[in-house]
Amino acid sequence: MKVAVVGATGLVGQQMLKVIDERNFHFDELLLVASSRSVGKKMTYKGKEYEVIGMQDAVDRKPEIAIFSAGGGTSLEWAPKFAAVGTTVIDNSSAWRMSPEHKLIVPEINANSLTVNDKIIANPNCSTIQMVLALAPLHKVYGIKRVVVSTYQSVTGTGKAAVDQLNNERAGIDGPMAYPHRIDMNALPHIDVFLDNGYTKEEMKMVNETQKILNDYDIKVTATTVRLPVMGGHSESVNVEFHKDYTIEEVIKLLTEMPGIIIEDDVANNIYPMPLNAHNKDEVFVGRLRRDESQANTLNMWIVADNLRKGAATNAIQIGEYLVAGKLV
Repeated sequence: MKVAVVGATGLVGQQMLKVIDERNFHFDELLLVASSRSVGKKMTYKGKEYEVIGMQDAVDRKPEIAIFSAGGGTSLEWAPKFAAVGTTVIDNSSAWRMSPEHKLIVPEINANSLTVNDKIIANPNCSTIQMVLALAPLHKVYGIKRVVVSTYQSVTGTGKAAVDQLNNERAGIDGPMAYPHRIDMNALPHIDVFLDNGYTKEEMKMVNETQKILNDYDIKVTATTVRLPVMGGHSESVNVEFHKDYTIEEVIKLLTEMPGIIIEDDVANNIYPMPLNAHNKDEVFVGRLRRDESQANTLNMWIVADNLRKGAATNAIQIGEYLVAGKLV
């Protein structure tokens, strides 16, 4: 088993290597791949030194699996070249997510749709993954009519430049700006670019990806996404209107039975999901479960997860695990 990590020098690439180690994802040969400016650099992984290689070199070596976290442009150019030599690509960018020919996978929800012919598999947006993991079991029982979501997203979702900006601002150091405004002591209702409809690209990702993953295009979704000066993960306030009524007890049971979900909902003891506690964990944490008293059949919940883990690296490695276990590579 030859595995390539494309974008190995980036924040998500580093997390992917960490998750591969922690989950004992098997490989006989590991290829660390990056852009031309990083080719030839040395990286140490599990006590072994690796030399970073370029894209064409990696294609020529024909890995069974290539896990991409190198941006949409790189994926559009190179994922088909890997696929052409028989490699299965798991791509973390937005390049293939809404393509009708490519599957958008959260393993606990829809990995069973994968076949040996799926050579480019899309990893969903981080904020979408954690939300749909909580929505999926509820949708099966109650049927979701409408979702209103507001996100509170970590600077790690932007990358190292944003983390550096936050740290510089907290230290009183002038430096490069990843955002158009100061992020420390602030909240930016601006993630990705603004579109003609007034929403950001991040907000529309949540709309479109939720419908595709849950395979129900009648679900109405509206989103507001906000960047906060937080490191540990993304938080989401989610208001869900169902076609059928529910009880909180039934909701807790369904969520408890869903793989990858942990309920933290004991307000009497100040227990609820927080990014500080979700940091470096693979689970999605759900709490503040309560009935929306302003509207029938409607639930409020608070969802938190580490965006670099389940929101990116872990979900991608879980897809790889499913492919290997099912002998699809």
